[in-house]
Amino acid sequence: MVNLIWLVLLLSGIITAGLNGNIEVVTESAFQAAQTGVKISFEIIGVMTLWLGLLKLAEQSGLVQAISRLVRPVALLLFPSIPKDSPALGSIIMNLSANILGLGNAATPFGLKAMAQLQELNQNKNVASDAMITFLALNTSCITLIPAMVISLRVQEGSANPVEIVGTTIIATACATICAICADIILRKKYRNKT
Repeated sequence: MVNLIWLVLLLSGIITAGLNGNIEVVTESAFQAAQTGVKISFEIIGVMTLWLGLLKLAEQSGLVQAISRLVRPVALLLFPSIPKDSPALGSIIMNLSANILGLGNAATPFGLKAMAQLQELNQNKNVASDAMITFLALNTSCITLIPAMVISLRVQEGSANPVEIVGTTIIATACATICAICADIILRKKYRNKT
């Protein structure tokens, strides 16, 4: 669906430019956007490498595992349908721990693995289970302590204090996580009562 939307946007832009006699604008814009994309990517690589290196140290030093131990009791409350000895619970905890530390790249494999394991536990393979929906809501809105990507973008744009975003990010993501948990609980009760 998204690809179709992009295709419609591109074709409508090309057709509009052609009708207005400015077809050369399409080519100039395409090349300019491609150059800007490459430039931004290279500028971000340095900062992201630094943050990911530091966060890898946190993972190797046991900080991620310590956070996992803190998150485990909460995970057991949020996912009552998952057996305590299920590997899915471990993958969920590692995913959330990585997200909390801003390790988005490291969190993705854990998230995919957790979703596959949750599908194995799912009784109705054609419909997402409660645990899958809760995990998706938490993964999307997870509280973040170190917003590495935002910090790197602020560094790239010459911010005088690129890490000043940390406090507001923690508050915003905490609010998002609380809203996601509340919405999950309310909607689950609402739809469970209907069935």
